[in-house]
Amino acid sequence: MKRWPLVYEEPLFRPPSEADSLILQVTVGCSWNRCTFCAMYRSKSFRVRTLAEVEAEIQAVVPLAAPLTRVFLADGDALAAEPAYLEAVLAAVRAHLPQVQRVGVYGDSRAILRHGVEGLSHLRDLGLGIVYFGVESGDEATLRAVRKGATAERQLAACRAVREAGIKLSVMVLLGLAGTAGSRRHAEASGRFLVAAAPTYAAALTVTPVPGTELWQQVEDGRLTLPDRWGTLEELAWMLEAMDGHRGLFHANHASNYLPLRLRLPRDRESALALIRTVLRERDERALVPEWARGL
Repeated sequence: MKRWPLVYEEPLFRPPSEADSLILQVTVGCSWNRCTFCAMYRSKSFRVRTLAEVEAEIQAVVPLAAPLTRVFLADGDALAAEPAYLEAVLAAVRAHLPQVQRVGVYGDSRAILRHGVEGLSHLRDLGLGIVYFGVESGDEATLRAVRKGATAERQLAACRAVREAGIKLSVMVLLGLAGTAGSRRHAEASGRFLVAAAPTYAAALTVTPVPGTELWQQVEDGRLTLPDRWGTLEELAWMLEAMDGHRGLFHANHASNYLPLRLRLPRDRESALALIRTVLRERDERALVPEWARGL
């Protein structure tokens, strides 16, 4: 993550594709912060930083920002801030950093649907270019179990609102989230969800139990059994099989994944399925990312 002369309230997260972006922390924490698997913002209470603070930081980076073309608005769901506030932030970016070509933000279904297509379109006109949305699963039972706070239907409506507003949409699902018992149901429902949502980019990460979360405790207590590396790959295959008709980029190359894949669908779908089936049949661990090299 590129470091600018700014003071952040750690921990700070951003999507891998925003590695070279200026990170502006306009909100602190996550407005929901109840998902059983997530520890990213447990140490923070959600709040929106003052506009004066953010505008001062934008002005502070101007002397260093000549090559800068992208900005990412942190924290967990900066889109949860009020429309007038976000409009003012985007206007300040445009005024002081005119070379910026795209502003990105995390958002969830509550924030997206509250803005609506009209509100999102206005933010697009001011520079918002991409929304990163962790839908986690397309399966209702899994969403309830992990306390996502939204149904698959509402999440699908949110995805469609972003796309209708003319904003790029990056959607993420989590392999293994339903445990072994719900593995196939979760994988196939998530694949169907991605087809219906038609995001610009789609990605599958692998769930990792983090100490202090409810999911970690469920695993420790034996109430939830997560798929092993082979079970996770089988889930990925089920998901891809359910994605017949999906068009676009699909990545499963996050640091958490066992078999890194960068696919353009539908072109690469059958070859990817053939590779996964071969790895599953041969059980050759040399084909997988070793545990020590994996990460969140």
